[in-house]
Amino acid sequence: IQTSSVAERNKPFEFRINKDQSSFHNRLLQHDLEKNYSGKQDNINFGSSASITAFPILHRATDEKILNSDRLTLERQKLTVCPVIDGEEHLRLLNFQHNFITRIQNISNLQHLVFLDLYDNQIEEISGLSTLRCLRVLLLGKNRIKKISNLENLKNLDVLDLHGNQIAKIENINHLGELRVLNLARNLLSYVENLNGLDSLTELNLRHNQITSMKDVDTLPCLQHLFLSFNNISSFDNILCLADSSSLSDITLDGNPIAQETWYKSTILHHMMQLRQLDMKRITEEERRMASVAARKEEEKKRESHKQTLLKEKKRLTIGNIARQWEIQQNRVALVTSSNQDKKDSDSCQINGSAAYEFPEETRSLDTILSNAVHGLSVLDSHLVEVEGDTLYLYGSGALESLDRNWSVQTAGTVITVSFMFIEFDEIVQVLPKLKIRFPNSAHLKFKETNIVMLQQFNALAQVRRIEQLTVDPQGNPVVNFTLWKYYVLFRLNHFNLQKINGTEVTQNDIVMAERLFGILAHVASSELPQYRLLSLLGESRKKQFCYMLEAKGKRSGIVSEESNDSKRVGGENASQAILNYTTRELHTEKLEEIKERKKFCETYIQDLVKEATDINMKNESLQKLWPQMFIELVRDAVIEIRNKNSYMKLCLQRITDQK
Repeated sequence: IQTSSVAERNKPFEFRINKDQSSFHNRLLQHDLEKNYSGKQDNINFGSSASITAFPILHRATDEKILNSDRLTLERQKLTVCPVIDGEEHLRLLNFQHNFITRIQNISNLQHLVFLDLYDNQIEEISGLSTLRCLRVLLLGKNRIKKISNLENLKNLDVLDLHGNQIAKIENINHLGELRVLNLARNLLSYVENLNGLDSLTELNLRHNQITSMKDVDTLPCLQHLFLSFNNISSFDNILCLADSSSLSDITLDGNPIAQETWYKSTILHHMMQLRQLDMKRITEEERRMASVAARKEEEKKRESHKQTLLKEKKRLTIGNIARQWEIQQNRVALVTSSNQDKKDSDSCQINGSAAYEFPEETRSLDTILSNAVHGLSVLDSHLVEVEGDTLYLYGSGALESLDRNWSVQTAGTVITVSFMFIEFDEIVQVLPKLKIRFPNSAHLKFKETNIVMLQQFNALAQVRRIEQLTVDPQGNPVVNFTLWKYYVLFRLNHFNLQKINGTEVTQNDIVMAERLFGILAHVASSELPQYRLLSLLGESRKKQFCYMLEAKGKRSGIVSEESNDSKRVGGENASQAILNYTTRELHTEKLEEIKERKKFCETYIQDLVKEATDINMKNESLQKLWPQMFIELVRDAVIEIRNKNSYMKLCLQRITDQK
């Protein structure tokens, strides 16, 4: 913005915009204009009027009016209000800098005013400007304004300076289609918006605010200079609209958190190829080339990160689906168990001759609902197999089939840990022998949501080649609630020399305690029962192992020993441990009749023991009642016999002689 020099003040006021002028810094519009109209104070006198007591009246000398007919400078006059300016309707430039004015007033008659400077006052609200339709430059910096308002009639405004105020929101300026410069530095802005309609804006100063993000900047077709220094911008995504601006040539972002990032410059230059200056430094072609290379690498890194994020999300959804199917399956099992129990109770008793109780229709409908739910989920992945580091993760029963695939030697050799989740333990038992073949280095087994409910299930782990660590998650494995489950595992799998159980180191004291707790019971089971009885309790594979161990002790077995490699596997497992076997539910169902017979035998045996004990107790009670009288009679007979010593001695000698 330029004005005529001091020597030319007698000429008409000239106002023009220099489109090629560089940006204003710190306080906008500190230029030659201030020097021109403030270099020499006007010869002004203030008077008062009886009719207008609240405002001073401005009087200028005649020669001053002639010399500066179109301009008036009233800076540093300690004014608290705008004076009444009569007879100066031709004024085009008015300067009220560095006063104490609190409100804009008494200038509505200056309808030819083009330049109004109210910098450094105490104005709290924009007002009193509705009649100044010719106003082109409005300087309201360093005041106390909190809201942009009352600019509706200033459609010809070229420069609007509102820096150093208390404005928290950009608003009510969309109609300023001729505005070229907007200065909102040092305010309280946190979000930039509502810039639509500023089609002529070439320079926007937003330094020293609290801005975190912005929009609508890409809708400004003429914007060339944007100053965003010293704000709170931390991510390029928050100012992504700048990348869509085709006119921006100069931008500053120094003093923001984003400027501290290593990718800052390369990202800005990659997305804003038309920039000529960044942070007041000219951009070279070499910098553009290096930024393009760095941006491509960053883009590839982001693309890979996005891919990993998608894979993680897919994994999360799959595991969630598997977990829902597992829950439905467990609910169905519980429902069937409850139904069987109710049926058993109804068969055992009938009330008032009525028929057995039937399950209500609601139950069948619930079963149908569960079936439909499983069918609806089946369209998604129902199992997941993943090798991550040295761990093989198996989710869902379908994942067990992956053990039959052709694993590469390198992959299979790196697997140290095998984790089972959402799989019935009885299904896992069937594939345990495959682990020692497919993954020879596996030494750590993890179980979560596998329905381990009793100690006997740990017996099945003896089929594995080796186990150094065992982890049984409490979630979905009720057996962990048993106080002695760890000691049982240590005793049953003692030949594996377990190092850790659930992340806790196994000590020698733990091994000794396990032997004390379960060693005697296992010894009784293996030595006190007849051999044929032991063989009937063992499965086929255990029969061979047991017979082999008996042969090693020199006992007769009648069964051929198994091959050498199997012999080595059970070499460290003694007889008392080998008989502790686990039968899956399928085999358990097949042997249900045998179990019933055993139960009946046990009940009969216990009844006989109780009856015998009862008889013994009755005899003992009878003896206790008769014993006092019997004792008296025995004493009496003995006294009578030894009353005559000589006769008693003869009688005893005679008995001895008769015995010979």
